[in-house]
Formats: sequence, structure tokens, C-alpha cells
Amino acid sequence: MTLEDLVRLRRARDLMDRDYAKPLDVPALARFALMSPGHFSRSFRAAFGETPYSYLMTRRIERAKALLRRGDLSVTEVCFAVGSTSLGSFSSRFTELVGESPSSYRARRHDDGAAIPACIAKIHTRPVRNGEAKSTPRT
Repeated sequence: MTLEDLVRLRRARDLMDRDYAKPLDVPALARFALMSPGHFSRSFRAAFGETPYSYLMTRRIERAKALLRRGDLSVTEVCFAVGSTSLGSFSSRFTELVGESPSSYRARRHDDGAAIPACIAKIHTRPVRNGEAKSTPRT
């Protein structure tokens, strides 16, 4: 991978960080990075350790967690606010990464992190990728 490719990939990653709520897909991101979709996906994974889709979904779930903690939006409103187009897919991915459903996450108290600076809280509340979330027993 060339230095120029890495710069393009970082720009595409920055675009996902900034515009996570917009409809972004691999072909659009690849065009932005001036690469073919296949080359973009392989290069992104090699550079950042995850697929572009996984990275984008993690950003969306991070933002969704913050909106759900506020408590003034419904799960459906949060789903669409972060750029997801399917409530079912959003809920499944949220549960996979966070370890609980969006409704459960929204309903529980989040006071214990209120005194922590946002930059530190973001590190500790970042969703876990690739199915690493602890499963919770169902009742």
C-alpha cells in the first residue's frame, strides 16, 4: 500500500466520522478515495483492521448511545438520526455491539458516567466490534 493510498483511506475514514448519518456505501466511499470498491475494501481492512461497513456502523452506534443516554428521542428516532434505514438491522447491530437492546440501554440510568469528561467517556463506552460484547442472559 502506498502512502498516497493511506492518505486517501484516512480521508474516507474522516468522511465516515463526519458524515456517518448520511447514506454512505462502499462504492461511494471508494469513489471518494479514488479507488475501485474491491481495492478500497481490502485496503481499508488492511490499514484499519476492519471493513468500511464495520467502521461506519461502530460510529453510528457510538452516536446512537449518546442520543439514547439523553433520553429525549425514541429508539426509532435515534435509528434514523444516525443514518440507519432499518430499525430491525439497527437494533440487531446495536445489541451485538453493546450487549443489550437499544430500548434497554435507553431505559437504564447513566448517572455513573455523568462526572466523567466526554473525551474519556467516549473511550470507555465505545461499542465493541466483531461480536465481542458479552451476552446477557434472557429472562
